[in-house]
Amino acid sequence: MSGLLALPWEDVLVPHVLRLLPLRQLLSLRRVSRAFRELVRLYLANMRRFDSAQIAPAIPRAAFLTLLQDNKVLQQLALQSCSAWLTDGELLPVIRQNQHLQHIQLKGCTQLSCQALMAISLSCPNLRRLSLAHCEWVDSLSLRSLADHCKALEAVDLTACRQLKDEAICYLVQKCGRLKSLSLAVNANVGDVAVEETAKCCPELEHLDLTGCLRVKNDSIRVLAEYCPKLRSLKVKHCHNVAESSLSVLRSRGVELDVEPLPQTALVLLQDMAGFAPFINLQI
Repeated sequence: MSGLLALPWEDVLVPHVLRLLPLRQLLSLRRVSRAFRELVRLYLANMRRFDSAQIAPAIPRAAFLTLLQDNKVLQQLALQSCSAWLTDGELLPVIRQNQHLQHIQLKGCTQLSCQALMAISLSCPNLRRLSLAHCEWVDSLSLRSLADHCKALEAVDLTACRQLKDEAICYLVQKCGRLKSLSLAVNANVGDVAVEETAKCCPELEHLDLTGCLRVKNDSIRVLAEYCPKLRSLKVKHCHNVAESSLSVLRSRGVELDVEPLPQTALVLLQDMAGFAPFINLQI
């Protein structure tokens, strides 16, 4: 052990040895001796990625504050294991002292407020990926701030952010035209206007999740097919107003869809019934 500690800490141990160990093992290593405790502290102050799930399904507040108190170089931050207690009081100091953050995962952190998103907007200009899934505190004003200050965004997850309506989504995509992945799932307020604006403003779009967006209809799916040639996957399960007639173009291009195509017999039946029914909307 003493021979290991004799190696250069900052040039060898931190970048080439400690980074290979799981975070949970590093925390155990701190108990070996004072020297190892200081070595691990140095590593924590210089680590680029922190994922709370690597430690435990749920980590205590005190441990979180200790682990990140000296770090100012984080690039990736995932805090889903802190969702039970994480508030603005714990998150904002970490955000403000880590202005190089590119990926932030706040899925299920329901005790935060829109001030958290404001702080991210102002402190993280290089942000590329952001997950706010199931964060119902996200409102249109804080999302506009994000769009104004983080124009390099490539992936945003707004699943179940129920305060957001078409207008807020339109503003986001107008400002963040580099988006490749966007989730608007489980939001009854999102409709064709937001989807069409997304299609027209984000030509690089590859993944779009509209699961449970009940106001989305066929017309916006057709616009999506026209304006997004790089689209690779589309989720429209439980979108009862989206039919195979609009999905077939995307399906023919090899886009991955989460709904099965109509059987050939059903298509023939629909054609036979066309003269008797003014409108048929069938989804399986």
